[in-house]
Amino acid sequence: MNKKRITIKDIANVLNISPAAVSKAMHDDSRISAKTKEAVRRVAKELNYQPNHLASALRKGKSNLVGVIVPRTNSNFFSSVIENMEAVLNKAGYNIIITQSNESFDKECKNIDTLLYTQVDGIIASMANETVDLSYYEKIKSKGIPLILFDRGENDLNVDYVGINDYDSSHIIVEHLVEKGCKRIAHIGGYRRTRIFNNRIRGYVDALKKNKLPIDDSLIIESSLTLEDGRREMERLLNLENKPDAVYVASDYAALGALQVLNENKIKVPNEIRLVGFGNEPFTSLVSPSITSIAQHSKEIGRLAAETFLERIAQPELKQSLNKIILDAQLIVRDSSN
Repeated sequence: MNKKRITIKDIANVLNISPAAVSKAMHDDSRISAKTKEAVRRVAKELNYQPNHLASALRKGKSNLVGVIVPRTNSNFFSSVIENMEAVLNKAGYNIIITQSNESFDKECKNIDTLLYTQVDGIIASMANETVDLSYYEKIKSKGIPLILFDRGENDLNVDYVGINDYDSSHIIVEHLVEKGCKRIAHIGGYRRTRIFNNRIRGYVDALKKNKLPIDDSLIIESSLTLEDGRREMERLLNLENKPDAVYVASDYAALGALQVLNENKIKVPNEIRLVGFGNEPFTSLVSPSITSIAQHSKEIGRLAAETFLERIAQPELKQSLNKIILDAQLIVRDSSN
């Protein structure tokens, strides 16, 4: 059976006072006696009254809620970003609503609609792999709601952004592999339509050119970067007549899949093929061999994204002054490439 939602009016009827008096008591209005306030709190508890935050947000024009959209929550990077983001926002009096797109454009659109309906004060997001149409993000902007993108975002939106230098990351990885004597470096990357993965591919290609290494299209692969993608694409690379001597994978999960295939095929890592991942997930130091990876500074990204939102809320008039915070990449060298 559906239970009737308890309202302020129900509390007022029990106490035989006006709904306005109940509301004032709940907001600790000095014009309401301590005795009445105590009675209101007692009856509210007995009736299991739950405040209607949506209605309150509509009245006040402020919900103290921030919507967060991530591609997935089962990644250490995104969970760490959320944890550090929440710590800053909670301290400032905000709570967060977490949604995940599972890399789906349709689900991302539904998440945005839900957050807008909930009257959030801002949205902090990392885009899904499938997202190409930016109209839903434009909808957020058109409503005057602060939008901060992190890790993945599009320059066309002209909004605040926090992330690492993906282009330089690829240079650092290729330089490291070249120093180790590698001459045929493959790249299992994300889709070029996503800015960060396009930047990683561009950085990889330019770094090869800088080191006078040939560009071989058969060694440049676009994928969703799941563990299964890493397995499948590593198997494909091993079937090439001229195999790579190193593989740079733009995600640790796909790198783990690639490592599984290399181990299953009795290929010695790093002696025969060196391997580098991206993201510095906790498992990269636990597998054998441990995986060299790029640290994405998740703690700093979470903190800076939250602080950027708070700055935007505090000074909404500074719309032309956008924050573009790009952190330097850091290579964590482990056994798989060393």
